[in-house]
Amino acid sequence: MLFKQQALLRQKLFVLGSLAIGSLLYLVARVGSLDRLQPICPIDGRFRPHGQDEIPLRTLQFKRGLLHEFRKGNATKEQIQLHNLVQQLPKAIIIGVRKGGTRALLEMLNLHPAVVKASQEIHFFDNDENYAKGIEWYRKKMPFSYPHQITIEKSPAYFITEEVPERIYKMNSSIKLLIIVREPTTRAISDYTQVLEGKERKNKTYYKFEKLAIDPNTCEVNTKYKAVRTSIYTKHLERWLKYFPIEQFHIVDGDRLITEPLPELQLVEKFLNLPPRISQYNLYFNATRGFYCLRFNIVFNKCLAGSKGRIHPEVDSSVITKLRKFFHPFNQKFYQITGRTFNWP
Repeated sequence: MLFKQQALLRQKLFVLGSLAIGSLLYLVARVGSLDRLQPICPIDGRFRPHGQDEIPLRTLQFKRGLLHEFRKGNATKEQIQLHNLVQQLPKAIIIGVRKGGTRALLEMLNLHPAVVKASQEIHFFDNDENYAKGIEWYRKKMPFSYPHQITIEKSPAYFITEEVPERIYKMNSSIKLLIIVREPTTRAISDYTQVLEGKERKNKTYYKFEKLAIDPNTCEVNTKYKAVRTSIYTKHLERWLKYFPIEQFHIVDGDRLITEPLPELQLVEKFLNLPPRISQYNLYFNATRGFYCLRFNIVFNKCLAGSKGRIHPEVDSSVITKLRKFFHPFNQKFYQITGRTFNWP
């Protein structure tokens, strides 16, 4: 009798186990199906770049994981040829500005299934040693992509380095250039904060921001201080305009990208001639971090690194006032050149 009861119990457990495994397999298949439904890109959405053949955007996004494997180097030549993958020179570059939000912009643009990003800063055009290696070396630093996708890289040092505009022009005179800016004084303090954090990690001392930003001999703004000099946006932009027309630049509001990212990203989509695919679904506010995070699909989310959004040190209000007064005429000229006005004090 006891033996029959044990056999019956084992039979019931086997049935329940089979049902559980079956349910799990169904859920796995269902998640894959939902992922392919493309909440980011509707099935009927297609991207036609300048007369080339169409390619479904959902196909591009569905194979994003495959591209990730190739970027890690886990691909043979046969696999690359089979999937028609190439390493393309960038069709758009985020050239600056340092501490303006270049990383956030690049990661957010990567939400678009027609965009592939270079994960690391290449520093090809601003580094003489790298530049001497040639354009083919640069191209091989780019991620694998499909021919209809746009490759984008970002190196904020490009904006302030004198040789870079001419070098990029020689590569592609029609390239699209993205510049993301923040209120100049805030950006300078953020720049200082990053350097300060690096010094503290090495147990090194560093001057206070006020001592660096203000010349102690003249009590005027110290334009030799790199953090200040970088925030004079119009001076750097004028150098770029010797090679590229203003129509090839798009200015992104870095302050607004923090608080209202979607409108800024939609403007970039339009500038890059991309179909509108990034939606509010892809962006959700993380109250713990105080920033927007990214939702690629039903199973994959991503937040920016914890080093983003550092707390700034307190700065003497008179120094902030002096800096804002100093930047004001440069800001006005920047508005005039770019045709975009910001609510900077």
